Amino acid sequence: MSGDRIEVRGIRAWGRHGANLGEQDVAQPLDIDLVFELDLSAARASDKLADTVSYADVHASVVRIVARERFALLERLGEVLLDGLMADPRIARARISIAKPRLLDGATPVVTLRRER
Repeated sequence: MSGDRIEVRGIRAWGRHGANLGEQDVAQPLDIDLVFELDLSAARASDKLADTVSYADVHASVVRIVARERFALLERLGEVLLDGLMADPRIARARISIAKPRLLDGATPVVTLRRER
């Protein structure tokens, strides 16, 4: 493993996730940061998008999943998002952090999950 990584920070996605009464009634914002590790040597040499993971595609997938799915726990949402990311066999390790900024009267809970092959 080369130690290369791609980070996509500050994804703002709107979804209906939560365990407390009323949390799934109205879409609320989630702030998501992703870090994934893979060998980027081919992309560095070729300058071709096909030789890397498109962060635009990753962003679109995250926003789509957050909007379409509903879960009580951010932990479950994070697991589903990691499943999608790790479906690309080039990704060796991934980390996702999901923050719910409007939940705790000014405090922001954040769930961070990691996975590796």
